[in-house]
Amino acid sequence: MSELFADLPEIDEDTTTRLRAKLAAAAERDGVLDVAYRTVDSPVGELLLAATEAGLVRVAFARQDHEAVLENLAEVVSPRVLRAPGRLEEATRQLGEYFDGQRRSFDLPLDFRLSRGFRLAVLTHLAEIGYGKTESYAEVATAAGSPRAVRAVGTACATNPLPLVVPCHRVVRSDGSFGGYAGGPEAKHRLLTMEAA
Repeated sequence: MSELFADLPEIDEDTTTRLRAKLAAAAERDGVLDVAYRTVDSPVGELLLAATEAGLVRVAFARQDHEAVLENLAEVVSPRVLRAPGRLEEATRQLGEYFDGQRRSFDLPLDFRLSRGFRLAVLTHLAEIGYGKTESYAEVATAAGSPRAVRAVGTACATNPLPLVVPCHRVVRSDGSFGGYAGGPEAKHRLLTMEAA
């Protein structure tokens, strides 16, 4: 069987990149690009960014399994998911500025379709927690309109589809300890330390 493929040329990365870009441009032009994605390197590891026409819909850490995240987007949003970095240039630029210490908040259109109900109320409040500040899970529960829903705040933070941009890393336990984070404890510590500097 390997003899069948012996005469095939090796994969040319430049050609593959050009073909992917043409495919993405054609899909965008024809209105069939429902979810565009790309990956970017960051100080907290490789991030997957995904956007619909409405805005940024997903930010995922490598430990969240990018392939599984893309499969979920295909099931929940649309099967028309394509690597198309162009739609994510502004998000990539703003994340770079954030990690370089030049940006304290994000100004991006966001698509919150992956969150509903109380979880969406929590995410809406998270954007109000200022750079370098933290709030406890209990404080966030109160601000989101349900003071006794402390555990539900933890769940909302753990399932936040837009970490970093919607800053769930700024939510800590009442005793000041960090608590959990989708990007892992090292990432949460790094982000809070960076913002406190």
